[in-house]
Amino acid sequence: MSTGDQGVEGAGPDVDLETAVSAAQGGDETAFRVLYRAVQPQLLQYVRSLVGPGDAEDVASEAWLQIARDLPGFRGGGAAVRGWAARIARNRALDHIRARSRRPVSGAGVDELVALPGLADTAGEALDAVATDRALAAIAALPREQAEAVLLRVVMGLDSTSAAQVLGRRAGSVRMATHRGLRRLAEQLAPAREDREDDTHGAQEEAEERAAARTDVTFSAPRAR
Repeated sequence: MSTGDQGVEGAGPDVDLETAVSAAQGGDETAFRVLYRAVQPQLLQYVRSLVGPGDAEDVASEAWLQIARDLPGFRGGGAAVRGWAARIARNRALDHIRARSRRPVSGAGVDELVALPGLADTAGEALDAVATDRALAAIAALPREQAEAVLLRVVMGLDSTSAAQVLGRRAGSVRMATHRGLRRLAEQLAPAREDREDDTHGAQEEAEERAAARTDVTFSAPRAR
């Protein structure tokens, strides 16, 4: 691609993604970099959740090669490009899994998941309640259609329609799978949240008791003559 004269150079993170896509389709390398920076973080986390952390970078790179190659023929706005990129990444991930005869595994950490846009009201509360290993185990235990729906909504930040296009399913089916998956996660992770709150309260009470003990010692010490 050659850098265009009327690109989006110097644009900040709030640049209009649709403008960047249009400019990138015209060969603007700077606009393509804007597109990459806007989409890559979520895309990489989604791929990581499918193939694991060890192969995620390679699979994401393969996806971006196809994105760059097919971008001139893309038709859609800024919001649509995220779903389009996710569909390409998913296909590359599935090809990779078939080639390696491996099943998808979830590799995204709980902190990374809750920091990304999506259904933070429910998923964030559930995932933020536990350590990474327990969250990953809970996600891995979900039925595959629920896990993929949750990942696309939470990790990629797609709406139900875009997620449905990625998965080749109806939007209503994706909404239902997402709802059921998040509800199951919340139910599974609730005990861990209660345990963490109990530990926090216990630590606070212990600290208060130590402070009170130090105060008693201070007031009971004899005065110097």
